[in-house]
Amino acid sequence: MISIGNFFFKYRNFLFIFLYLALFIPSPRVFTPESFGESYYLWPIIIGLIITVTGQAIRGATIGLAYIVRGGKDKKVYAEDLVTQGIFNHCRNPLYVGNILMLTGVGILSNSVLYLVIFIPLFLFIYQAIVLAEENFLRHKFGQQFDAYCSRVNRWFINLKNLGQTFKGMKFNAKRWILKEYNTQFVWLAGIALVLLTRYPEITDFDTNFRNVLLTIILIILVLIYLTVRYLKKSGKLVA
Repeated sequence: MISIGNFFFKYRNFLFIFLYLALFIPSPRVFTPESFGESYYLWPIIIGLIITVTGQAIRGATIGLAYIVRGGKDKKVYAEDLVTQGIFNHCRNPLYVGNILMLTGVGILSNSVLYLVIFIPLFLFIYQAIVLAEENFLRHKFGQQFDAYCSRVNRWFINLKNLGQTFKGMKFNAKRWILKEYNTQFVWLAGIALVLLTRYPEITDFDTNFRNVLLTIILIILVLIYLTVRYLKKSGKLVA
């Protein structure tokens, strides 16, 4: 599993592109009019949005409180320090937990049996392998310090105990969240807009022209926000 994790660690960013494209593969629906009535489409929209927004909130809280350097080094697992502050004091992999919830949420939002039955389990397997590879590196580098951390903090489940104290005792860095997350936010929001307006014609009262205009406006706004943040970051006018 560790060797599998090291392999996928190199290409994990491409994994997200693949998984977002998979949302649009034709598939049987989880929620159908036969089972849930004429308003069947409200179920995947409500449930999916709640789950995916929760995932994004976990990512945001994690990055805003105590940022961990991502990306490795030379496409390999790497860490300068063992970060245990912020949300990392409640879960060893909160960013990955956020990613899992985000993708599961958009999978439900897309109302795709194929995505939820095939792609989400595959994604979980890959993430488990990546985490095992990361833990192998951290255990070799930090030894007993990492073992002690593992003994008190769960790998996947977020311990809510004293979470309020964590937020009170640390300052949320909104600028860091924006600078580190604008790429993820853009892809995530664009994906949600595409899924909602292409999978659910009921939203635009089955008016294809209105749907296309609305989708174009949303994507243009998202692109403009993305380019603005990117410019501010590259020019140094917005720093964490």
